[in-house]
Amino acid sequence: MEARELRNAFGRFATGVTVVTCITEEGDPHGATVNAFTAVSLEPALAQVTLGRSSRACQFLAGKPFAINVLASDQLDVAWHFAGRPADRTPTWVDGPTAPLLEGSATSISCRPWRTYDGGDHVIVLGEVEQVEVTDREPLLFHGGQFRYLNPDHDAAPGIHWGGSVDCPTSGWFDPDSFRPMAASAHH
Repeated sequence: MEARELRNAFGRFATGVTVVTCITEEGDPHGATVNAFTAVSLEPALAQVTLGRSSRACQFLAGKPFAINVLASDQLDVAWHFAGRPADRTPTWVDGPTAPLLEGSATSISCRPWRTYDGGDHVIVLGEVEQVEVTDREPLLFHGGQFRYLNPDHDAAPGIHWGGSVDCPTSGWFDPDSFRPMAASAHH
């Protein structure tokens, strides 16, 4: 199977965007953008992230605590920063119970190491959830190789535009001032 075909198939599954954070051997905070995050179990409370075997974060996670920061919709620059395109403004770190957290995340999940498994060219890391912080902030999404928003006021993340197409779901399909739905039929 072609890698691109498989990647495209996997990309049809919409995910949230997370940054997995941990501490380096030097004691510095480190993060990596990851969209392979899964809730695993409520009892015990377990969460999973999957990281590329060659990523620096993968090296720092071996048997170490970490945090999963579910990014908020206004944290696109944070996603890119930890994906290898540093932002002009460095994201703000805050202390967390197991590992450093990113300020402004929609949710943070602080974990202690549980198990690590071979995942081919990736490593599957399970963490036992020690503490969560949940906000009412909208999450940043990823689908079809593009960042997206849950909020219906956005078409897509910046840089991804419908280009004035009549297919734009928020401005092109129907004129809200003149569109009237068909009356319910008496014949069901």
